Amino acid sequence: MAPTGPGAAARAVTRTLSDDPLGGTVRRTVLPSGLRVLTEAIPAMRSVSFGIWVAVGSRDETGSQAGAAHFLEHLLFKGTNKRSALEISAQIEAVGGETNAFTTKEYTCYYARVLDEDLPLAIDVMCDLVADSVLAAPDVETERGVILEEIAMHDDEPGDEVHDLFARAVYGDHPLGRLISGTEETVTPMTRRQIQGFYRRRYTAPQIVIAAAGNLDHAAVVKLVRQALRGTPLDTDPASPAPHRRATPTVRTKPATTLVEPKETEQAHVILGCPGIDRTDDRRFALGVLNNVLGGGMSSRLFQEIREQRGLAYSVYSYASQYADSGVFAVYAGCAPGKVDEVLDLTRAELARVAAEGITEAELARGKGMSKGSFVLGLEDTGSRMSRLAKGELLYGNLMPVDDLLARVDAVTLADVNALAAELLGRPMSLAVVGPFDEGSFTVDR
Repeated sequence: MAPTGPGAAARAVTRTLSDDPLGGTVRRTVLPSGLRVLTEAIPAMRSVSFGIWVAVGSRDETGSQAGAAHFLEHLLFKGTNKRSALEISAQIEAVGGETNAFTTKEYTCYYARVLDEDLPLAIDVMCDLVADSVLAAPDVETERGVILEEIAMHDDEPGDEVHDLFARAVYGDHPLGRLISGTEETVTPMTRRQIQGFYRRRYTAPQIVIAAAGNLDHAAVVKLVRQALRGTPLDTDPASPAPHRRATPTVRTKPATTLVEPKETEQAHVILGCPGIDRTDDRRFALGVLNNVLGGGMSSRLFQEIREQRGLAYSVYSYASQYADSGVFAVYAGCAPGKVDEVLDLTRAELARVAAEGITEAELARGKGMSKGSFVLGLEDTGSRMSRLAKGELLYGNLMPVDDLLARVDAVTLADVNALAAELLGRPMSLAVVGPFDEGSFTVDR
């Protein structure tokens, strides 16, 4: 039967992006609707990971919509015009597959992992739930209750809560500072009409990237996707793919501040950090090395000083989060409440030392080795390869070959890392604390 639908007359455009020696052949097709399909063929695998990525996250919500993207993620699994919620899960599980989804601040992903022979089923089910969900009123009320329980559960996890508190300390009322899940105050009054409007306005073909990796044929995947989307709201008139999210304008962060969430916990959870760099900043490779040296593993300075030598904390690490137009660099520690001051003093002293003196050549080599090794080892399964395809397209507008990325890490110099350390670690630090303290227990470190 000949293709039908608004975009049927236009042609899809396909090109090969790479024949990666560390992987398989990567191809990209832009459908007439503006939806993109990327695949990596890895014949040695017997499975395929298939994901639908939408360039919509919690930062795209207004204040009253806070939590809408996450609410929608839940609802899309509750049934379509073709399948009930039970059929969605049962059809994938019947072939031993798994499916799930997650919402971030800048995108939402729906994915399935199945045997290669079951890829046609996974494509049909996942495209159906993303493109043609019913959002029935009773399901909205059911999932509202589930999400409120999820929020309550999150509030009972101080190790998670402190990260949200730190985001609020840095970003304040900006969407990057809000909870991805929303709050009880925003989720409770949210209506089906609001969620439906968010769904149809935001889930458009140009905003969607489909990625798959494993034992597959690119042309067959494209054909199956087009068949699955035919006649759905994503089968639209010809359009160009949406550009990746850009920094317009740069996010304004708050002056350094201290936020304390009083809570009777056995362990205190603290995060000390500052605004960092965005994900397109060329210094991100130097930041990765710096992060490894400071708190990226068991050999890092902070882990050795705070845990191994002094036994003050079980968990201590540094991390960097990066967005299109902003980022943060921070150190987390979980310790006994009576040891918080000592842990903070040691952390501040180590950050100040690295800012003033930099790192050593040996640390540079170790930090670069950690960056390269963790990246390559992370590509040992189809799920991570599928994610790499989608993130490259969705977040950067291109896919950096593995060898090029490793070369960028190799090119990082001691001067690069030390210059970034002097700038970044010399900034005023915000502090977030969850534990048995009152709000006046800590002062801002300036």
